Amino acid sequence: MQNAHQKINTKREIRLKADATNLNQKTESDGIDRRGFLSCMAWAGTGMIWTVASGVLGSALLPQRTGAADATSLIKKSSFSFVQISDSHIGFNKEAINNDVVGTLKAAIDRINALTEAPDFVLHTGDLTHLASADEFDTVDQLMRTIKTQQVFYVPGEHDVTGDNGKAYLARFGKNTKGEGWYSFDHRGVHFIGLVNVVDIQQNGLGALGQDQLAWLQADLQNRSSETPIVIFAHIPLWMVYPEWGWGTDDGAQALTYLKRFGSVTVLNGHIHQTVKKVEGRMTFHTAMSTAFPQPEPGKAPKPGPMKVEPGKLRGYLGITDVNYVEGNSSLAVVDTRLG
Repeated sequence: MQNAHQKINTKREIRLKADATNLNQKTESDGIDRRGFLSCMAWAGTGMIWTVASGVLGSALLPQRTGAADATSLIKKSSFSFVQISDSHIGFNKEAINNDVVGTLKAAIDRINALTEAPDFVLHTGDLTHLASADEFDTVDQLMRTIKTQQVFYVPGEHDVTGDNGKAYLARFGKNTKGEGWYSFDHRGVHFIGLVNVVDIQQNGLGALGQDQLAWLQADLQNRSSETPIVIFAHIPLWMVYPEWGWGTDDGAQALTYLKRFGSVTVLNGHIHQTVKKVEGRMTFHTAMSTAFPQPEPGKAPKPGPMKVEPGKLRGYLGITDVNYVEGNSSLAVVDTRLG
């Protein structure tokens, strides 16, 4: 029998599925075949394990105890795994929301370090800091170095480029990247691409990639086999989650057309501080929870922004994402885990 919390989450997911369908009908075409469209939103905090096979999305509640059977089994079967972390907002301090963002980032790092198998690397999908100050960047760097992993890869959020168009970010975290911080790398048969869509924010709040980056992306993909699994990561969602709040990328649809020929594409984003997932054809889209504070459900508040939750409940709205790749499979398995 479901407990009260599960019933609430079930009702919330049913409502959000309807919202996602309505939103999809209002949004302009993003260049992806919408036949067989499947979508599901899990609002900030529901720990879920997700798999995709032949374009069908499956999910189950992720047990909260460390080393739970489903998650452990998934990791053991993986060819490799990596973790996504997002929206740390070091420097943010509001008593009613979160006055210890360092503490909640440390909790996320502790959760990563407690995984049964250390991830090959970590992706941070932006808003490392809140005001892009030198001391904030120093704190992030020091904390991220405590993660038990081979390497950490970054892309900036809009808070990381405030005031100087990202010069301080690039000096610390964007060495050997192209343009405003975009780059790609290969890892055990998977091609990873980090994009930057926060430097030229549009008047409506939507992110933008720009023609230089789009041309680079097209060239980067041009000679790759369509059988190569692709992982794209950027701060603002590349697809239109909720354009009324600027939760999307103005020219993201053009970037996604370059990916249509590939058999497995996973798009990882942050920015909206809650988990939103959908599958369209052979593309899987996923936004991550923040380690700092939640934001409202799309359209369920007058505007986006830091959201106050009941005392003692904050860590239930924060989390990390563990992504597992099994060689020979057509998709990646994504596990979202709450901090509390």
